[in-house]
Amino acid sequence: MHHQAPPDFQVKLASSKAEVRAAQRLRYDVFVDELGGGGPMVDHAARLEQDAFDPFMDHLLLFDRAGDNVIGVYRLLRPEMATAAGGYYSASEYDLTPLHQTGRRLLELGRSCLHPAYRGGTAMQHLWHALARYVAKHRIDLLFGVASFHGTNVHDLANPLSLLHHRYLAPPHLRVKAHKDHYQSMDLISEGNLDRKAGILAVPSLIKAYLRLGGYVGKGAFVDHDFNTTDVCLIMDTKRLVERRMRLALDRAL
Repeated sequence: MHHQAPPDFQVKLASSKAEVRAAQRLRYDVFVDELGGGGPMVDHAARLEQDAFDPFMDHLLLFDRAGDNVIGVYRLLRPEMATAAGGYYSASEYDLTPLHQTGRRLLELGRSCLHPAYRGGTAMQHLWHALARYVAKHRIDLLFGVASFHGTNVHDLANPLSLLHHRYLAPPHLRVKAHKDHYQSMDLISEGNLDRKAGILAVPSLIKAYLRLGGYVGKGAFVDHDFNTTDVCLIMDTKRLVERRMRLALDRAL
């Protein structure tokens, strides 16, 4: 029997226009073609999902050396880059004042996606490890960003949104809030009436991963009709992250 060799992954930050375009091409395949999203700057002719923030951000790229293609991306924005960009991407959806008031060093994450052929494998772990190195290098304290549920029918998402609200709401000092004009309550089903199992099954795997690492959600969701998503704001404290990882390591060692 012929065994396929495991993928030979390489992770790097985009260092050329061509590499940024490769990231935008993968984003188009996933966010526009697959998930039905759009936006004012999407270039359908060139098949690029792009926006005004791209030139200011770091683009973390995952390659499979075998095909030399970009098969995973993450978009990262540090405070000094946000200043140049005129703010954070999430600021259009959430009031980020609580995060600014902590005085801690922020990193915004976004536009995370993987090529369909690499989902469910180790590809995402490679991106996460690279992200952890980036966080350490830039001495980041708090990670945050919007993460999405597919679709804009909040009624269909009542179970998972309510579960996030009741179980994973950020403590008050980190509790960012969706802007009033777009505020969508996530408290749609009382805690006693929640179907927890169905709720967690309906939470996208990326959001589940953040929660497992000690992540919280902000208050309220943001329904993004352009992008065909319902967004929640995730916040992760890197201290909590390290404690979780240490506890997991200890549990395995004992």
